[in-house]
Amino acid sequence: MQVTMTGRIALITGGSQGLGYAMAQRFLESGADVALLARREDVLMEARDALRATSNGRVEGYVCDVSDAAQIADTHDRVVAELGAVDILVNNAGHASMGAFEEITDAMWQADLDLKLFAAIRLSRLVLPGMKARRWGRILNLLNTAAKAPPAGSAPTSVSRAAGLALTKVLANEGAPHNVLVNALLIGLIKSDQVRRWWQASGTDRSLEEHMAAMGERLAIGRMGEAEECANLACFLASEQGSYVTGCAINMDGGMSPVP
Repeated sequence: MQVTMTGRIALITGGSQGLGYAMAQRFLESGADVALLARREDVLMEARDALRATSNGRVEGYVCDVSDAAQIADTHDRVVAELGAVDILVNNAGHASMGAFEEITDAMWQADLDLKLFAAIRLSRLVLPGMKARRWGRILNLLNTAAKAPPAGSAPTSVSRAAGLALTKVLANEGAPHNVLVNALLIGLIKSDQVRRWWQASGTDRSLEEHMAAMGERLAIGRMGEAEECANLACFLASEQGSYVTGCAINMDGGMSPVP
C-alpha cells in the first residue's frame, strides 16, 4: 500500500525523541511537512537537523512547553505562519507519573492534567476550525494502556489518559461530519527514551538491551515494540488511506492490555 501524505502539514508534540521522532520521520517519508514541538531546545534542534539530513520535506523545530496555554497559542501561530495550516495534529507529549493515590498532591494532579489532557484540548481547539473549513483533518492522541485498564498505583497518568480517551471519542463524533478523523493509540511497552530513563533509575546491573529484552519477555508476543512500528500505524491513520477510521482506541502493545 502506498501511504500518501503529500502536501499535508503535521504538528507533533514531544517530537524530539522516541515515538514523536519516529512519527516525524515516517510522515516526512510519506510526503508531509512536519513541525516538531518539544521543551529542550538542544535536543529539539538536533532532532530537526537529523531529520533534515535524511528527508526532502520541510521540518521545523519549535521550543514549546505544552503545559502552558500561552506558549501553545504562540507556537501554533508560528507554525501556521511558517509552514501553513495544520492538517494533522499528534498529541504525543507526556511522561509517566505514577504513585500511591493518597500521596499525589493537587499540584501533581494539575501538572499531569495540564501536560497530558489540557495540551491536547488546547491544540485541538486551535486546529479544528481550519480542518473543518477545509473538510480534511486528522488528530491522533497518544495515550497508554492504563487509559482502558488502570492498575493500582497508576494515577495520575492513568486518569489523565482515560480523560484523553473520552476526549478522543468526543472529537471524533464532532469532527466526523467535517471529515476530521480522530483516533487514539494506547501505547504499551515500546522502546523509547522513557524506557531508557526507567532503566537508569532501576539501578540494575543489566545492560539497556538486556533490560528491554527482559521486559519484552513478559508479553505474549515476546518482545518490546519498536518506535517505528507505532509510527507506521500512526502514518496510516493520518494519511489519505485511513479515511474511514475514526473514534478508535487502538492498543499498540503487543497484546499486553487485558482489554481489547
